[in-house]
Amino acid sequence: MSLQDQFIQAQQDSKNLSERPDNMTLLKIYALFKQGSVGDVSGERPGMTDFVNRAKYDAWAALKGTSQEDAQQQYIDLIEELKG
Repeated sequence: MSLQDQFIQAQQDSKNLSERPDNMTLLKIYALFKQGSVGDVSGERPGMTDFVNRAKYDAWAALKGTSQEDAQQQYIDLIEELKG
């Protein structure tokens, strides 16, 4: 199975985890997904009062420079670990 196929499968698996991950793990999942599917973060950082989207932006921005393939593999590995 190609990396892209595994990435798509991991996306589907992420919706069926037995337990909801904690917020920090959810941010990591989000950031790895965005980096793996879109690449480096773009756009302006959300304002101080938009806590959720600001946290998402910051988590994604922390991965800047990570290749899409590396991010996809990290995403796959994280979902596999959470499936336990």
